[in-house]
Amino acid sequence: MSLLIGIEGTVERSAARITLTAKETAITASNRPQADSPGAPQVSPGAAEVSPGAAAVQPARTVGELGEFGLIALVNAGRTHTPGVLLGPGDDAAVIAAPEGRFVVTTDMLVQDRHFRTDWSSPMDIGRKAIAQNAADVVAMGAVPSGFVVGLGCPSETPVEFVRELADGMWAEAGRAGASIAGGDMVRSPMLIISVTAFGDPRRAPIRLSGARPGDVVAVAGKLGWSGAGLAVLSAGADHAYAGADDPHAGELVEEFADVVAAHRVPQPPYHAVLDLPDTAEITALTDVSDGLLADLGHIAESSGVAIDLDTATLAAPELEAVGKALGVNPLDWILAGGEDHAFAATFADSGDLPEGWVRIGQVRPGSGVTVDGTPRTGLGGWESFS
Repeated sequence: MSLLIGIEGTVERSAARITLTAKETAITASNRPQADSPGAPQVSPGAAEVSPGAAAVQPARTVGELGEFGLIALVNAGRTHTPGVLLGPGDDAAVIAAPEGRFVVTTDMLVQDRHFRTDWSSPMDIGRKAIAQNAADVVAMGAVPSGFVVGLGCPSETPVEFVRELADGMWAEAGRAGASIAGGDMVRSPMLIISVTAFGDPRRAPIRLSGARPGDVVAVAGKLGWSGAGLAVLSAGADHAYAGADDPHAGELVEEFADVVAAHRVPQPPYHAVLDLPDTAEITALTDVSDGLLADLGHIAESSGVAIDLDTATLAAPELEAVGKALGVNPLDWILAGGEDHAFAATFADSGDLPEGWVRIGQVRPGSGVTVDGTPRTGLGGWESFS
């Protein structure tokens, strides 16, 4: 037998073996394993399943047609949570593990046409990027990501498939970071807005910005300048004669430099360069490179009351030379101020070889500010939200 359930002006069709929780925006199947069953993995609520003989329902094409509850059920269908999420969607709030009796938490927001463009990035790309930039902040504190909570605002005419792929991207990157998505909220808004809150399990004392000391080595793990180069390629491809809409070679610029474009669309934080640091590694300060190397090292210098000097000879990136030549840009500009690479920059006690995956790029000295080859750098210094 079928049931009709009316909630907040929407009508959802459900099979008899599907129940809708009274307070939570999720549909749960009664025959799914429960989180508190012995040995049963925690599986997120699935979308409504139609019992044999039930009338066929035309699939919804937009989120407005599907409705809030149906959309949440859709993006949660079949998801299995990692151990950090003790209780996912289905109740008033999620439960996140805190084995150390404390947790790291951070939040970040992405706004359409400010932080991403839907004509430049796929829904999968946008979802992965939203999680990656939050996971990188958690790891930059020396913590292991344990769970994410996502707030999504979108127009009612947004295609259901767009949201499905967006969620797939979020889950893919959450899995890469070793965590899962515990829940969130969905609302109608005039544009696409994504807000992510990330939780982390601290496995060591928090690695703060304020611990750098004169004599420390400045090092980086991950790629620098690639995201900035990819953004420059996409921007040039939008109106460059080389890739104009009426040009027979349209899109050639983006295709030629697909590697940097991919790095902009989906950053790849090297999580394990931090999470796998040996106990003997004397790391004194750490940050992820989100606003640009100069800007983020500037935060370490200011918080620690020290000066940092970078050696450009160690920052050379041959892979960016061809991109710079094609666009008439010095690749060093992207490396120093491009932002959104989500590499990790740190200071280590100068006590020998750096841990695997880390490259020395400078030195911590007495004083203040960040210099490049001993000289203050003029021009762009990195991302600033309100500039």
